[in-house]
Amino acid sequence: MNAAASAQHGKMYGKAYSVCPSGIYVAADSGLNEPRDLAGVEVGVGYHSGSHYSALQALEGFLDREDVTLSFIGRPFDRVRQLLDGRASAVNVWGAPAYLLEQWGFHKLVDTTFVMGFMLSPQVDTDDVERYFRALLRAQQEIDLELHRYAGHWAREMPADLLEFVDVRRFGPGERIVPQPYTREMFQRTRGWMQEWDLLDLTHSANAGYEQTVLA
Repeated sequence: MNAAASAQHGKMYGKAYSVCPSGIYVAADSGLNEPRDLAGVEVGVGYHSGSHYSALQALEGFLDREDVTLSFIGRPFDRVRQLLDGRASAVNVWGAPAYLLEQWGFHKLVDTTFVMGFMLSPQVDTDDVERYFRALLRAQQEIDLELHRYAGHWAREMPADLLEFVDVRRFGPGERIVPQPYTREMFQRTRGWMQEWDLLDLTHSANAGYEQTVLA
């Protein structure tokens, strides 16, 4: 989101962000027991997505960069299917896919929890945005108080071929909104990390700073 907003695809909302619990999962009998066992092992992620970047950021704490190996596998449920049928050795997922794998006995080998930003249209009505986020935070509070009343809604996110094999009532709350500013320091640290990994060509957005990118 940081880079996309810098490239003028929209603006980031600067008064909140979300924290997305996620992880790299493996089969219980895979023989992969420690993060270091992932050296040279392809980890399924989505191309230039949160799963891509969070896998790199998490694995660099355990492996040399040259030992980090990723495989680009479509959407999160595509990665789940490939892990379930043995076509993938490890995948990075969150939300419903992660809860599904946990329910089926797959192991989280590395936690990859990461921050998500919110992208807004350049023509957005700021009053509408504020109302939207107030509604989101109110909904989050309700979920905090009585998760059991709302967990069933996870079924709306599940493809039919996978829904029949899980009980969504056992799922957790998933991604969490943090009503705190996405600060200049967060913006700059994120951009700097992306440049270190040579993840995106920021040449054309080099002059788009925090003020031009974030709707504070």
